[in-house]
Amino acid sequence: MQAPGAGSASVVSLVLLWLLGLPWTWSAAAALGVYVGGGGWRFLRIVCKTARRDLFGLLVLIRVRLELRRHQRAGHTIPQIFQVVARRQPDRLALVDAGSDVCWTFAQLDAYSNAVANLFCQLGFTPGDVVAIFLEGRPEFVGLWLGLAKVGVEAALLNVNLRREPLAFCLGTSGAKALIFGGELAAVVAEVSGQLGKSLLKFCSGELGPEGILPDTQLLDPLLRDASTAPLAQPPDKGMDDRLFYIYTSGTTGLPKAAIVVHSRYYRIAAFGHHAYSMQVADVLYDCLPLYHSAGNIMGVGQCLIYGLTVVLRKKFSASRFWDDCVKYNCTVVQYIGEICRYLLKQPVREAEGRHRVRLAVGNGLRPAIWEEFTERFGVRQVGEFYGATECNCSIANMDGKVGSCGFNSRILPHVYPIRLVKVNEDTMELLRDAQGLCIPCQAGEPGLLVGQINQQDPLRRFDGYISESATSKKIAHSVFRKGDSAYLSGDVLVMDELGYMYFRDRSGDTFRWRGENVSTTEVESVLSRLLGQTDVAVYGVAVPGTFKIQKTRLQHEGFDPRQTSDRLFFLDLKQGHYLPLDQGVYTRICSGVFAL
Repeated sequence: MQAPGAGSASVVSLVLLWLLGLPWTWSAAAALGVYVGGGGWRFLRIVCKTARRDLFGLLVLIRVRLELRRHQRAGHTIPQIFQVVARRQPDRLALVDAGSDVCWTFAQLDAYSNAVANLFCQLGFTPGDVVAIFLEGRPEFVGLWLGLAKVGVEAALLNVNLRREPLAFCLGTSGAKALIFGGELAAVVAEVSGQLGKSLLKFCSGELGPEGILPDTQLLDPLLRDASTAPLAQPPDKGMDDRLFYIYTSGTTGLPKAAIVVHSRYYRIAAFGHHAYSMQVADVLYDCLPLYHSAGNIMGVGQCLIYGLTVVLRKKFSASRFWDDCVKYNCTVVQYIGEICRYLLKQPVREAEGRHRVRLAVGNGLRPAIWEEFTERFGVRQVGEFYGATECNCSIANMDGKVGSCGFNSRILPHVYPIRLVKVNEDTMELLRDAQGLCIPCQAGEPGLLVGQINQQDPLRRFDGYISESATSKKIAHSVFRKGDSAYLSGDVLVMDELGYMYFRDRSGDTFRWRGENVSTTEVESVLSRLLGQTDVAVYGVAVPGTFKIQKTRLQHEGFDPRQTSDRLFFLDLKQGHYLPLDQGVYTRICSGVFAL
């Protein structure tokens, strides 16, 4: 990943010429200077093919860094940045609930979040306290965590698919003093009520289900109606490096871990997406992703809170309603995960898919095999594929539409953004080191673990980790780029081509994808063991054409082919609602795509 012999003077000249806005004849002169610096014709070819891409990426990087530096110096936080936006355009639509057609203006979102802040301040909550939010994706979800942040209280954003032990575990590890749950999830909360501490305050938001109010639970909506909607008289003494909320990663080797999201990380993720894909305040973004994950709540909702875009929310993706929603709400940007694109392509052709105004699809996991089919059928001009976990410091983005790529790192200016692919034992994910004890960089075409150098003083390179210190330490390696440094271990194996484009290879850990979620096999083992009377259970991933990720064990090599194992195999038939034997006929239908899991 090192630029082969590029001279620093010629690189600086190249950047300065571009920033000064000189004609594109600079490319020949600058490239020649780099070549003379010792790179050779091969490197000259790389410069010619990637200079425009790399310089645009550099501009995005500089812009985000300057914005962050300005907010840090001013002592701003995400709530304060939002309030400036809300005052500038109070009557513009901020959030739209596609499920109910409820629309919130910026003034309404500001007032609701102010009421939340004033209420919890009156209840005695102070900066640093934690409140868990267990709510489906609707405007109230955003208003709740934003309002808590206005008083310095940190929200723990719980996955609404959690049940029983995993739910109790996530609540317990968050250290939450209160739980806000949606009425639609009251029965789920009732299942774990016996495992929750008696001191935990419980508030129900929205309409109650048929089971009615739970014991020791207060209805939140009446309390908010009585609370003041004025801004707090004394905002908390917080800054961009302070904690904003927690997002639970879909733990690849165990139960979910609470990743720390500070204000600067929230800003960084949203800002990179905004500038990398040239979003404008006139854009309307369609967000049908979960708001308890960073893609939906930061990359998506962040465009509303920081830059003033209208964001249309749908609490659950619907393939049949997707394009109808886009037409109805005049959406110009949509978010996706890989499965969404595949599900949309499986739908019959409908009139709405030709009438929408969507120009950009932003997300991750779009398979190369369906990339061009997706763009051609639906007329989406740009795909903004990106890579980056909630907590990582080595996010990358595909800014020029290179099919199949999840991002790039410059071959010309590799040190501007210090990330790297390093060699590992792909079975154990152990780092391979040279004679000096440093990690070994991968050459073009060699698969390697993506790592990012850590610098806690730089908001673009800091790693804040998890609530669990042990989980944090497992994601850090030392002496990676140079002796004594620290680097974040992504856990993902990628491949970089000669031009610096990166492609997803495999994800480490025992996990598989299920309807947009990374599901840990440990979580499944726990549930099955309990159902089977605490019997020992082993759960593992196998390769299924089109969906799940490949894992590397003997059982995985056997796959789910009945001819390869003497074990009895079963599959969940969603139409019948129970498990059925998986015989050779069913196996053949699954592999051919006739039968969908």
